[in-house]
Amino acid sequence: MLDRKFTEVDLRRMLEHARGYKADIVEGRWVIEARRNRKDWEIIVEPDRAQKVLVVVTAYPVEELK
Repeated sequence: MLDRKFTEVDLRRMLEHARGYKADIVEGRWVIEARRNRKDWEIIVEPDRAQKVLVVVTAYPVEELK
């Protein structure tokens, strides 16, 4: 998180106000579409059904992909 300059609180806020989601290319993972500082972000998550938690794999601004 530090290399992308956001905190756990920022991440939780993005997840709370997510705009949508879609299946990731990796089976069992999901892409959460969010906004932060007026920029689009994607958060890759994977549900851990045994622990009943959502594991955040990574998060990045969409513009980095271009």
